[in-house]
Amino acid sequence: MPILKSLGMADSKVPRAGTLPLRSSRNPFEEVSGLEEEEAAELGALPNGTSCRRRATLEKLAGLSPFRLGKTPGRQAGSPRDGQPRSFLGRVLLPGIRRSSADFGLLARLQGSRAQGDEEAAGEAARRLAFLRLGRGPKPLRASLAERVVPAGEAAPEPPPKVPEPPKVKEPLSVLEILSLIQQRELARADEHILELEAEELAASGGGAPGPPKAEGAGGGRRARDVALLYEALQREMWALVRETLAGPGLGAGSGAGAVAQLGQVLVQEEAADGRRGPEAARKLRARWAEAVARAARERLEAAAPGAPGGLAGQLEALRGRLLEDMGVVRGRLAPSYPAGLGAFGIYLRGYHGALAEWIGAAARRRLPLADRYALLHWHNQVYPREVLGLVDMVALENGELGPLLSPGTLRGLEDECVTDVKAQTRAALLRVLQEDGEHWGSTEDWSSNLAQDVCELLEEHTERAPRISQEFGERMAHCCLGGLAEFLQSFQQRVERFHENPGVRELPPDTYISRTISLVNCGPPLRALAERLARVGPPESEPAREAAASALDRVIRLCHRILTDLLFQELQPHFSKLMRRKWLNSSEALDGIVGTLGAKALALRRMQDEPYQALVAELHRRALVEYVRPLFRGRLRCGSARTRSRVAGRLREDAAQLERLFRRLESQASWLDAVVPRLAEVLRLEDTPSIQMEVGVLVRDYPDIRQKHVATLLDIRGLRHTAARQEILAVTRDLELCEVAALSPPRDRAFFADIPVPRPPVCLSLPLFLGRLTLSRLACLPWPRPPAPSPLRRPQARR
Repeated sequence: MPILKSLGMADSKVPRAGTLPLRSSRNPFEEVSGLEEEEAAELGALPNGTSCRRRATLEKLAGLSPFRLGKTPGRQAGSPRDGQPRSFLGRVLLPGIRRSSADFGLLARLQGSRAQGDEEAAGEAARRLAFLRLGRGPKPLRASLAERVVPAGEAAPEPPPKVPEPPKVKEPLSVLEILSLIQQRELARADEHILELEAEELAASGGGAPGPPKAEGAGGGRRARDVALLYEALQREMWALVRETLAGPGLGAGSGAGAVAQLGQVLVQEEAADGRRGPEAARKLRARWAEAVARAARERLEAAAPGAPGGLAGQLEALRGRLLEDMGVVRGRLAPSYPAGLGAFGIYLRGYHGALAEWIGAAARRRLPLADRYALLHWHNQVYPREVLGLVDMVALENGELGPLLSPGTLRGLEDECVTDVKAQTRAALLRVLQEDGEHWGSTEDWSSNLAQDVCELLEEHTERAPRISQEFGERMAHCCLGGLAEFLQSFQQRVERFHENPGVRELPPDTYISRTISLVNCGPPLRALAERLARVGPPESEPAREAAASALDRVIRLCHRILTDLLFQELQPHFSKLMRRKWLNSSEALDGIVGTLGAKALALRRMQDEPYQALVAELHRRALVEYVRPLFRGRLRCGSARTRSRVAGRLREDAAQLERLFRRLESQASWLDAVVPRLAEVLRLEDTPSIQMEVGVLVRDYPDIRQKHVATLLDIRGLRHTAARQEILAVTRDLELCEVAALSPPRDRAFFADIPVPRPPVCLSLPLFLGRLTLSRLACLPWPRPPAPSPLRRPQARR
């Protein structure tokens, strides 16, 4: 034994402090000093006055176990397992000392050895109990109050005074007990004990700020490690609670409102503790809570999007549904459970907003088709602000703290890609539609063109979607589509010109050719309206493209109107050739043929749309009157007498009235043409010079393109050869021609006399030689040579 003594081994017979005394034998009647006295004081005396020491010893032997479980005096109320038999470690350690994680390793080892000896102890304990029942006899009964008779004359004994209890000391929990509280989701209590343990560690380390755990051998380092591990376990439960409460369908699912309230209480406690720790040692659980909410939101959104059908549009719709569902849970169940000062709803909203921004940004960086880009831009600019954030009333939203989902540069890039793709796709599609439609123009099959409808549908698909995303994007898309439309209309104009210049189209039946031409004209109004609408929506720089589109359409419509007018007047030319002749004065056959043909052809022209139809009827009205008046200015008639002039004027007025009724029936808007033939008839009918001057002045005012040569021809037709009167009448025309207003040429659709050529009559210059020295202005004032006077035997009449 010298070796053991030199190693400092304690004597096994001497009990060490904090350990149970060892027994030398298993004799149940062997007394142990100290421990028996404690048990006797605890049990007291029996009701009959005898001591309970022996009985207490037997009772302890009956319940003997390797850890000698029994009631511990001085147990504090409210401590773990209050009123339960005290554990082995509770009997070993002194009150007020916290059990660390190393004690639980010892407990685990002892529990293992105890499990091995349970079977042997069970049989031996059964034999011992049978023996004890024989030795201790019957159980003593407690004396009743009736048996306690007080002798007469003696005062009743006073009860012993109550001894004041010592102040109760709160016993700290062990590390595993705190861990058990965490696992049971009693987070607020667990955090309080962790803070106490941290304070003990801080006091043990010298009062400084808590730092990293120390070495394994030091007591303070072990306590710091316990604090760190407990905080890790606490945070794991808190963040798991955040995930579970978002995924739960109702208040009773997973962890309820009480656990969420405890989570909020932990955040409040830790925020107060961070103020005591200082900025460098602060744990910042509130910021980590916001990060945990963001992670949970990201997991929720990623789980909702991949399984949605319909491509990116379907995924965005699934995200919208998940956002509305989760924010409803947060608003109705989670946010009210948190303390008001945490701003829980704002934290959740910002977490979901950030997670959604990451998802949308990742989608925007991929190479998306045009339809998915449209869906992404529309969801970002309209659906999310209106249908998700529009239902949220919070200060963060009003102050703009959330920020955009996508940066302005990313949005601009998506819009640029959309504009580029639309420009390429629409131009190719428009040319393909024109090629397919143009192949049917020269065919004799019955076919109706849908060119304008197809073009409008191709462009309106983009021009209607873009403004719903944003006004600026709508303007850019309108400008892009207007440029493509202008290029298409120029190609359309060139193809129409080639179609009418092709000699092969002349072989088509006239009705088919007219039908094809009307179909081309009908493309004008919808395409013009589309160009005007795009120009109004687009930026100011869209005006050149609008003018180019309108110019191309005007050329197409004028060309088609000229083709239709020429075809119609080729058929009417035989009737116009019969006008202003002797037979014309006595018969209305020529004009009846003109009116009948125009009325019949007008039925085919009714298939034309209103705008080009009105323009065509106005041109037919003007062209018909020009062709009607043209033979008059060619000098087919000579009215040498008043009676002849009256007959010609009357005939002109009757034909003018019939033509006016015709074109009124055809819905012509060129009412300014109705007065031209009656004015000419009045110039021929009147006899006095002032009336003729007045009528000529009105004629020049209403039709500013009339020239002096037209008035001179009228005077020749009526036989006015007096030099003075002729010059007075022509002076009115000359004065009006010199006016600034009359000098301006009228627009093409208001020109009438400009299309009527006047043949210059031959003049014989058998004059003296001195006339060669006169100026041209003086020569214009010379009288015209008179034609030979008619024979008196011949009756004046109109000559052919």
